[in-house]
Amino acid sequence: MSSSTNRRHFLRQLGLFGAGAAMGPAFIAACNSAGPTNGVDSSKTDSTGAGNSAKELFFKISLAEWSFHNALFSGKMDHLDFAKVAKENYGISGVEYVNQFFKDKAKDKNYLGEMKKRADDLGVRSVLIMCDGEGELGDLDAKKRTQAVENHYKWVEAAQFLGCHSIRVNAAGAGSAADVAKAAADGLGRLTDFAKDFNIGVIVENHGGYSSNGIWLSDVMKSVNKPGCGTLPDFGNFCVKYKNNDHAQGCEEEYDRYKGVAELMPFAKGVSAKTHDFDAEGNETQIDYRKILKIVKDAGYTGFIGIEYEGSKDAEDVGVRKTLELLKKVGAELA
Repeated sequence: MSSSTNRRHFLRQLGLFGAGAAMGPAFIAACNSAGPTNGVDSSKTDSTGAGNSAKELFFKISLAEWSFHNALFSGKMDHLDFAKVAKENYGISGVEYVNQFFKDKAKDKNYLGEMKKRADDLGVRSVLIMCDGEGELGDLDAKKRTQAVENHYKWVEAAQFLGCHSIRVNAAGAGSAADVAKAAADGLGRLTDFAKDFNIGVIVENHGGYSSNGIWLSDVMKSVNKPGCGTLPDFGNFCVKYKNNDHAQGCEEEYDRYKGVAELMPFAKGVSAKTHDFDAEGNETQIDYRKILKIVKDAGYTGFIGIEYEGSKDAEDVGVRKTLELLKKVGAELA
């Protein structure tokens, strides 16, 4: 993984990230088979909603805002223009927001209204909000855990306003694997109960530490046991231990990504297509996309797969385009 662009490392530098039938059918449909909206005929489009005649893919393509974190943090890109960039530059009709880029706007209905209008006018679907920096849902301290749960309420409400199907959260905490798992199940369960009334899902990404252990996170999902709580398997986030606990020094122990994705897919309501670097043929150098996308397909998943370029060798716009082409190429092979 690229230490200069990894989201968890960046958040730690900023001090933002610490170490059923209850859900309606609309949520289930939105997560697992979310198709083009705004009157777009899916039979005449490819999975990006761009209206191409390419072979139909088994999944739909969205764009994660973190792919442009350098441009956004530097001010070269405005968060409000993200939907436009996705649609006009890449033909992508689904966007995954990151809360850092509108951190103080979660309750600002005028700002959220502008976000929604811009996306709607372009025929772009707001898929989810990735939430960081709101406390640890697996904190062993009950009061801190409750505060973390409540800190996410505003993002649930914002997600509903924007038309998203879920918020992406972290199952983080400090302590033994068993104790953090128990605490995380409690925190996630309570947040899921709150989000249920807004028809919003709570989905967990493998995002470092215990959560990057596929068995650990799948067991947490089984403990929560609520249809509104699921996973967002990320193809690249499987480092369970860093050298000297310092991300900058690289990964010391990595979980098998293919095993991990397979373990998380039964609970998946989103998938993150992480990329870092590409070879001359356009293949990702660290991840076998044919192998990993077949795992996704074999799980019966047909929802959005979000492009999340996190490399440093290619410019962000180039990396996004290469990831898009890789997904289309491999997806067509598997179709």
